[in-house]
Amino acid sequence: MTVPRLVIAAPSSGSGKTTVATGLMAAFTERGLAVSPHKAGPDYIDPGYHALATGRPGRNLDSFMSGPELIGPLFAHGSAGCDLAVVEGVMGLYDGAAGRGELASTAQVAKLLRAPVVLVVDASSQSRSVAALAHGFASFDPQVRIGGVILNKVGSDRHEVMLQEALEEAGMPVLGVLRRVPQVAAPSRHLGLVPVAERRADALASVAALAEQVRAGCDLEALMALARTAPPLDCEAWDPARVPGGEAWHVPAADAGPRPVVAVAGGPAFTFSYAEHAELLTAAGARVVTFDPLRDEALPAGTAGLVIGGGFPEMYAPELSANAPLRAAVAAFAASGAPLAAECAGLLYLAGSLDGKPMCGVLDADARMSDRLTLGYREAVAISDSPLALAGTRLRGHEFHRTVIDPSAGDAPAWGFTHPERRVEGFVRGGVHASYLHTHWAAQPSVAWRFVAAARAAGSASGSGSDVR
Repeated sequence: MTVPRLVIAAPSSGSGKTTVATGLMAAFTERGLAVSPHKAGPDYIDPGYHALATGRPGRNLDSFMSGPELIGPLFAHGSAGCDLAVVEGVMGLYDGAAGRGELASTAQVAKLLRAPVVLVVDASSQSRSVAALAHGFASFDPQVRIGGVILNKVGSDRHEVMLQEALEEAGMPVLGVLRRVPQVAAPSRHLGLVPVAERRADALASVAALAEQVRAGCDLEALMALARTAPPLDCEAWDPARVPGGEAWHVPAADAGPRPVVAVAGGPAFTFSYAEHAELLTAAGARVVTFDPLRDEALPAGTAGLVIGGGFPEMYAPELSANAPLRAAVAAFAASGAPLAAECAGLLYLAGSLDGKPMCGVLDADARMSDRLTLGYREAVAISDSPLALAGTRLRGHEFHRTVIDPSAGDAPAWGFTHPERRVEGFVRGGVHASYLHTHWAAQPSVAWRFVAAARAAGSASGSGSDVR
């Protein structure tokens, strides 16, 4: 496949990658191009802004969680039929999983995609030194092709001239110059930007302002020409309907019976999910229905499986607690033995309380906000059989939270972490699997198939929860 593509990287976090990447996505979309948005790394929030800019699902490319071998296929799946793909990097260009070399770095993703890199440089506190910085990044790994620089936070016309002269001397093309425009910045809090779902109208205005800024300051023709220099990728697109080794994982066929209804929590409190999860559930035979725990007082009709992913329930604890009818419905659903997968925010929602506010009471545990950020990749093994995985299943994921839950694990833990630290975590009880660990099911499609099979069985046993269409 051949899709013109760019990787937007930077020397460090805070340089303006999200500003530039989102602005480029919006600017090219406004020109009538079908733009495929991607984010290197596990972050859930930036893809929401990418989706707003392009009208297409924002997709993650994380070589730690999915394995390097899936980066090309996942990219091909997301960018099929598009005119351009833009990949926003993570952290600094060469930063990746701690102690693992280039693994999960933007540089590795760029090499796997054979994509040219545009380096976004915060020029606010430098002039001629920008040439040394760009030269160092371009020469550090000869397999990473840096096609040019976009200068961000440039202070004045004179400052711009000095920067341009230095980079011209170094032979590095300048593809854009952006001045300081603080009003374009999106608000942040303890885990990064505020998600789109919580500020949609303001987010739309921010994306429009970013597009205007990029149009005015960047050479879109030169950037598109650079994107077209990316050579073809020799890989097949990832297919959610294909489960490698399905028989070995005891995965039933997707057409094994009526389509069970799988309810997926959404709305402002539960915004963290990977697009491939819903695609996998659908391919496995489910009918996916979204509901909002802040507004809906009942689960979707006929729910036979329930997925409550990540987000910010700590920001909405009073509202979630006030929705007593839904809390009771979730508790009753869990008690029925039907499959319920809860991840991070979902774990907190199933707890007895969150910051003193009553939650669903499914777990004999209480959660609260903490001053400590828990962040990092994890290697895990399933400790207990559950609707997601058989005991012994190994996969990779990440933790990203400023909350704690006491106790941190039940009598039947969900996961045993093997790296970077050894500990058990999470809860498995009946059909409930609740954990802080975020996982990318594309790396282990059997997870979705097992879950849908459990939902189908639960729906059949109760005489409801299926869609025969």
